[in-house]
Amino acid sequence: MLNYIWFGMLVFGIIVGILNGRVDAVTQAIVDSSKNAIELSIGLLGIMCLWTGLMSVAEKSGVIRTISRTVRPVLKFLFPGIPKDHPASGAIVMNLVANFLGLGNAATPLGLKAMGELQKLNKNKDTATNEMSMFLVLNTACIQFIPATVIAVRSAAGSKNPTEIIGTIWVATICASIAGIITVKSLSVFRRGKVR
Repeated sequence: MLNYIWFGMLVFGIIVGILNGRVDAVTQAIVDSSKNAIELSIGLLGIMCLWTGLMSVAEKSGVIRTISRTVRPVLKFLFPGIPKDHPASGAIVMNLVANFLGLGNAATPLGLKAMGELQKLNKNKDTATNEMSMFLVLNTACIQFIPATVIAVRSAAGSKNPTEIIGTIWVATICASIAGIITVKSLSVFRRGKVR
């Protein structure tokens, strides 16, 4: 649906530009936007490769497993339905660490892997479990200690101080995470009571 909306907006904009006799401006805007998109993508590619590689090394070296063991009490509170040492725990930790470092694009494949592992534990395959809901909330509203992607975008766009948004991002993501956790925990209690 969103694709149709974007397509409609683009076509509408081009038609309005033609009707107003500004075909040159529309063409120039298309060329400039395409150029800026390529420059921005290439600027982000280096930092994404760096962090994705570091996450891969951390996984293979056992650092992720160590972190997973360290944060087990927190994971047990947030995800009580995941058995001890299940692969879902490691996948969730990797995703949350990537999000913690502000690597949204690097976190996406890790999030898909984590959701796949959670689906294996799901007895009712067409309904999300409480663990899946909690993971989705944490993945979406994760605390970002180092918002690397945002900093890279601001830097590529020519910001004089690309790191000035860190404090604001900390406050926003901490509030969003706390609100999300409270909401999921509250709704899971309500759901449990309703099932009984």
